[in-house]
Amino acid sequence: MGCTNCSSGRGGLPAGCKNNGACGVNGCAKLPVFDWLANMSMPQGMPQCDIIEVRFKNSRKEFYKIADVQGLVVGDAVAVEASPGHDLGMVSMTGELVHLQLKKLSIPASGPFKTVYRKARQTDIEKWEESIAKETETMMRARSLALELKLSMKISDVEYQGDGNKAIFYYTADDRVDFRELIRHLADEFKIRVEMRQIGVRQESARLGGIGSCGRELCCSTWLRDFRSVNTSAARYQQLSLNPQKLAGQCGKLKCCLNYELDSYLDALKEFPENTPKLETQRGSAFHQKTDIFRAIMFYSYTDDPGNFIGVPVSRVKQIMQLNTSGEKPEALLSEKEKIKEIKLPDYENVVGQDSLTRFDNAKRKKKKKKKKPELQGLPQAAVPETTPVRTESGNPVNNKNRPVRHKNQRKGNGPRPQKPTAD
Repeated sequence: MGCTNCSSGRGGLPAGCKNNGACGVNGCAKLPVFDWLANMSMPQGMPQCDIIEVRFKNSRKEFYKIADVQGLVVGDAVAVEASPGHDLGMVSMTGELVHLQLKKLSIPASGPFKTVYRKARQTDIEKWEESIAKETETMMRARSLALELKLSMKISDVEYQGDGNKAIFYYTADDRVDFRELIRHLADEFKIRVEMRQIGVRQESARLGGIGSCGRELCCSTWLRDFRSVNTSAARYQQLSLNPQKLAGQCGKLKCCLNYELDSYLDALKEFPENTPKLETQRGSAFHQKTDIFRAIMFYSYTDDPGNFIGVPVSRVKQIMQLNTSGEKPEALLSEKEKIKEIKLPDYENVVGQDSLTRFDNAKRKKKKKKKKPELQGLPQAAVPETTPVRTESGNPVNNKNRPVRHKNQRKGNGPRPQKPTAD
């Protein structure tokens, strides 16, 4: 679904969307919400929800209670209560969907909630834009002050309040930081009320955004709101190599997407034996090498031939384990009926007739000499008839195609011109 909050621009693309309508997250804002109850009518007599969700800069969202303001829809700019003064934000959720969101976040519906003052006026929006324009300069100055004070902290973002009287400084730090002196310098220089808020590295990635290794925008900055713990056991269950450089995201922690398919792997692993002991056969002992979970195949190799991996179905592995428990040994890992036939995969290199990518690497072939005509091949060299060149009136010889033939020492286009006869 394309962005619905932007006007059409060049080439049918939304003009106001920074991603030109290709964000794929159902809107131009961060953490958008799809209202799946929009086309459903609520039962009669059911009171309407008087709470709305308001989104501020990046991923900060809060719930507010509607006082006397009516007719609010998603995307409206509203002035809400703040401490002190007021703040400006965009309505991101209304209606009965708010009750479900409160239940999911374990927030009591009775409150307490701050109130919505009014829809934003033009003067409120202009003042808000002036405050936003100062955020980058304020952040750079705050970083320089933190370096001067030798504070081990990283200021990643600054968010001004809608009325410009307060600013929230988001920072990350490994240890406890005494930033009281920093607050004094910031308050004296910018004449604002300062609030320092510590966040984690995952919250920092959600606020700043970026592109993941999959080529898409980070999940935490587009739709993911709750951060669940990710362990290395999730990678082990999915048969992934424990490489920190590949498993870690841009925040430095394990990728949140490791949990997306974990349930499917756990369901498939229920059919596999709990441990992978060696299998005894008449051919010899076989050891487990790797597992293909969704194909339900376990690969074994014999002790005397460790490089030859044999794919054994899980049912056959369980059968051999039962035989070994009773003291019996099968003839081989696979019977004649259970042997997996090798399927020759099609060669997709030249399926549609394209040339090879290495066609320019080959050495150039030497041109073959032209063969003589068959009627002249048997004759000796002296017997080959020579054609007598025909000369024109000016004395220049011509070839068989009646074209003038240049002399050996005559250059192309620069040869000597014939002299005109002069009268005596």
